[in-house]
Amino acid sequence: MSVAPSSLLVSLVETLEAHKGLFCSAPRTQRGRPRLYEDSLFLKALVIMVVRRLTTPNELWHVLHQPTPEMVALRTLLTCGGRFPCRRTWERRLALLPDTLPAQIAVLGRFLVEKMAPFAHSGRAVALDSTLLRAFGGFVWHKKEKEQGVLPHSGIDTQAGWTKSGHHGWVYGWKLHRAVSCGAVWIPLAAELTPANCADNVIAVPLVDELPLEVRFVLGDTHYNAPNVRVRCELGGQTLIASGHGAYPHPDNALHSKAVRSFFHKLRSCTIENFNQQFKTLFDAHRPVPTKGLSHTQNWALGAVLSYQLLLFHRHKHNLPLRTGLKHALKAT
Repeated sequence: MSVAPSSLLVSLVETLEAHKGLFCSAPRTQRGRPRLYEDSLFLKALVIMVVRRLTTPNELWHVLHQPTPEMVALRTLLTCGGRFPCRRTWERRLALLPDTLPAQIAVLGRFLVEKMAPFAHSGRAVALDSTLLRAFGGFVWHKKEKEQGVLPHSGIDTQAGWTKSGHHGWVYGWKLHRAVSCGAVWIPLAAELTPANCADNVIAVPLVDELPLEVRFVLGDTHYNAPNVRVRCELGGQTLIASGHGAYPHPDNALHSKAVRSFFHKLRSCTIENFNQQFKTLFDAHRPVPTKGLSHTQNWALGAVLSYQLLLFHRHKHNLPLRTGLKHALKAT
């Protein structure tokens, strides 16, 4: 059996296979038998789960054993030395992925900057932001019930957290933190997933750590206007431009021109608002997340970021638009 060359899912997995040397394997912390399968094999499986909207390793295992041409091709790409992982191996190794996913996303982000040159015809700026994801099923665990140790519904995700958004009000769930390139193409360069009550400026430092050397401006809202973020940017030779607290005008030690500050704030807003809408539409993230627990939700959300990066690279290689057509391309898989 053969798969039509238009199979986007197979192409994305083949892209990972062709560049698996980019991705590091997690160091072993325990003695025992050496690992037979590389981490890149499970990254490929994670992309399949995200694109096909599969939420458990058991579901993945059953789908991969369907006798369709596409699944036959994918099983071949997930085979190592003539061996295909058993169901227990999928469960165990996929559970280990969250520890390394942020580093894998950062590596692929730097690779995309090298190949796609997003800063060649635009300013070398990156926008920091976090977007809220509602917990599984839309269930919430109220503070009073949590303090009393009462779990009113078994579907409540006890590892999620509360936060208040100026747009959405109080939300129980998660935050997906991202650093995204500004310009002609929106490339996620770093990402982390945390409970919603985690402060943006705390996660901003590891995000900035992973940025490519080409970046010169780091753009953020008031949550990133913090000493720890500013110091980290200065150490890397980058300028932090973040909205100030209180009434205007805001003093700014780096940029004294109001027009320049306004330009950067508008650039960040346009980048983040459009990227958020596109990303959430692609992966149905306007709804509550389909997973429970921190590690499972990290796999789903960060796996979606990785899949988005691969989709961008695939369209770049085939000279396809990088801002439009992504939704229909993914739906056609």
